[in-house]
Amino acid sequence: MMSKPTVRLPMWPGPSSRHNNLTLHPRLQMLAQQLATTPLQRIDDAEFRQRQVELWIKRDDLLHTVISGNKWRKLKYILDDVLHSGSDSIVSMGGCYSNHLHALAFAGQALGLNTAALVRGEEPAQFNPTLADLRGWGMSLRFISRDAYRQLRHYKTPDSLPGLTAGEYWLPEGGACGLALQGVAEIIREIDMSYDVLAVACGTGTTLAGLISQAPVSSRVLGVAALKNAGFLVADVQAMLAEQGIYRDSWQVLLDYHFGGFGKTSPDLLAFMRQFQAEHDIALEPIYTGKLLFALYDLLKQGYFSAGQRIVVLHTGGLQGWRI
Repeated sequence: MMSKPTVRLPMWPGPSSRHNNLTLHPRLQMLAQQLATTPLQRIDDAEFRQRQVELWIKRDDLLHTVISGNKWRKLKYILDDVLHSGSDSIVSMGGCYSNHLHALAFAGQALGLNTAALVRGEEPAQFNPTLADLRGWGMSLRFISRDAYRQLRHYKTPDSLPGLTAGEYWLPEGGACGLALQGVAEIIREIDMSYDVLAVACGTGTTLAGLISQAPVSSRVLGVAALKNAGFLVADVQAMLAEQGIYRDSWQVLLDYHFGGFGKTSPDLLAFMRQFQAEHDIALEPIYTGKLLFALYDLLKQGYFSAGQRIVVLHTGGLQGWRI
């Protein structure tokens, strides 16, 4: 399966896709009804008050106890496509702490779909809480080398992975596909106030692209890269948007807040997270949301934001990966 890759260009459906809340598969509608409507929460912080800048957080971490944040947003219409296509199995990829795989395994069990994952790295002698959950929810796990894992990124469409059998649906890393953008874009409709800046943490750039696609033209969208050497995200996001015929320049990916790379932390980052939770009773995790909020506070000190501006931050959930 891991021989010479066949690279296919992804077909990313735009806003005119048939998928919407009214046509969701009945099984998916039942799952969607379990999800909460997430609030916008004002962060009352002295540093922001002094600079006359408002900070709000879209609390998508409160969507669901398991499939929270952008993981549900990205999976929503993908799962609908799987169910409508008649597929009975989803094959995807991720790391040992993957929020994407965690949400997918839970949703698959809830919807009666088989799930399988190609997991980066060697199989550990003892499973961490994430892997234990995946196995408990019936996900089949196959551990592969990092080189083989990188090759999987060449396969972009549901039928492109070599070796798929009848009824199997391939889902790229992080759920990065056009249907994911469609689900993420729905967040914009739930932000019922004006804002100048919309900020989100970035892994694959899919959530960022979905937000850019529907954000008001008067606002700027900021992505904070969670991984090192992430300049490729700019081209990836541009490509996702171009497939939908969207060309706008009011967005930016910040590359200097990765703290050494994906999953890396520092004493300063961990101290910031502890202080933020103590002051605002909002849990962060060090992979994405911790780095995102740290970046915004740092940018504030640098004078990046103007007095009178309102910033909305998307809390993408993923707190499960912060378990020991």
